[in-house]
Amino acid sequence: MRKLKLQVQMSLDGFVAGPKGELDWIWTLEREEASFQKIIDLADSCDTILLGRKMTPGFINYWENVVDTQPDSLEQPLAQRMVNMRKIVFSRTEKNINGRNLEVENGDLAAAVHALKKQPGKDIMVYGGATFAGSLISQNLVDEYYIFRTPVAIGNGLSIFKEQKRLDLVNTVTYKNGKTLEIYHPL
Repeated sequence: MRKLKLQVQMSLDGFVAGPKGELDWIWTLEREEASFQKIIDLADSCDTILLGRKMTPGFINYWENVVDTQPDSLEQPLAQRMVNMRKIVFSRTEKNINGRNLEVENGDLAAAVHALKKQPGKDIMVYGGATFAGSLISQNLVDEYYIFRTPVAIGNGLSIFKEQKRLDLVNTVTYKNGKTLEIYHPL
């Protein structure tokens, strides 16, 4: 059975975005090739991306813009994967959302995720947003957590954990720029 992997950038104090969705704190550190390569490797282990409706426009616009207008960008290898991979957006309100290789799912979240896990293929990746990831976590649908922790405290923001959740730390990687990758499995 395919696994559902959650990959997020998280501040030192446990937030995945500022109070209004700000992500500027993620880029306060020098770029680290090893962590960027790990993100590519994780993307390569999957063939489907799940997204929440709120983050989808920014996600789609950003990666399609890199692919279409920035051929020399250092992000091009990841951008190609993000644009070309199958994407499923979960929404209760929208029936159609524009984007390459993008589908909209309006059905029950747990039922849809369980059905996707049973399909043949590589694993499934979730990048967010905070509310959507929180729903997946609350319904015990995440099989592996990949938390890239940035050593920056932002004081207030959006969290993906809405209640107490016990996880098993299976590995930690520290990068030269101070970021850590914490890999957890649910208990």
